[in-house]
Amino acid sequence: MSVLRTLLIRREAGIAVMIVLFCLAVGLYKPQFLTLNSLRIILLLVPLILIGAMGQMLVLVARHVDLSIGSILGLSAMLAGMMFKFYPDVWWPLGFVVAIGTGTLLGLFNGVLVTLFRLPAIIVTLGTLNLYRGLTYIVSDAKQIDRQFVPSALKAMSQTSPIFGIPWIIFMSLGIAALTYVFVMHTQVGRQIYALGSNPVAAPLRGINVTKVTLLVFALSGALAGLAGIMYASRWGFVNPSNTGNGFEFQVIAAVVIGGVSINGGSGSVLGTVLGVILLGCVAAALPLLGIPGTTQSAIYGAVILVALLIDRSVRQQGLKSLSSRVAA
Repeated sequence: MSVLRTLLIRREAGIAVMIVLFCLAVGLYKPQFLTLNSLRIILLLVPLILIGAMGQMLVLVARHVDLSIGSILGLSAMLAGMMFKFYPDVWWPLGFVVAIGTGTLLGLFNGVLVTLFRLPAIIVTLGTLNLYRGLTYIVSDAKQIDRQFVPSALKAMSQTSPIFGIPWIIFMSLGIAALTYVFVMHTQVGRQIYALGSNPVAAPLRGINVTKVTLLVFALSGALAGLAGIMYASRWGFVNPSNTGNGFEFQVIAAVVIGGVSINGGSGSVLGTVLGVILLGCVAAALPLLGIPGTTQSAIYGAVILVALLIDRSVRQQGLKSLSSRVAA
């Protein structure tokens, strides 16, 4: 019983155990799941979600939510792809500047609407989700950026690297996670994000500029969604206005909530989020092997979010009971 309680309180340990048990269960039914090829598939499913999850984690910790990141990804990828199409001789790393810059501006626009008009973030980003998706259709004239227009060097980032042949996209996503950890754990602004999410009313009394912190988390979320956009073009080699980034927000939110980031703000860790992303990647890789059609993935993500919310509530209740016991003692 004490071991179970420890796993409930230490969400990271519980997620690690869930990953191991899930992989073993699927591996017993489908032994090919426990092969290097499956590991490579999982590792290639993880990076885009991990990059987006780092930004979403910051937003949720600050007691907000960003539902528009999938559309930001799509619009950022489309603008970078259009640059490659119409200016084929352009230096390909400029695609990162265009995508990240676009994502930052779109995320900042979300933050302005939330702070200036004091609107709930869920309503604002639900609106911009559709706005940004519509803009993607408008700027692209509903036309896809085909594979031949995406630079070979960009596509190669998702195929290999000099380091054991592991694709650069994996190292990039892990680097973003490491930078996020340093930011939230070792900077004053990072600590202010947690303080704001823990108690928005008391935050200004502690000298925290709520407007600036809110704008920052939405801008970072947008920037990382933009980075995920250019890496989407690298990973798949094309950008389609109808499906690029479609449903990405649900994948990211599911991973972040699984990872222990509370929807009530103020709590969550980078390690837990990384583990949540890995678990979701394992689930996504296992679905085809288990004969489960891809059309059911949205239902699975929804169920995962609900289960994670129930776990989050259990963890909070355990924490309150532990706190009450210490106070009483």
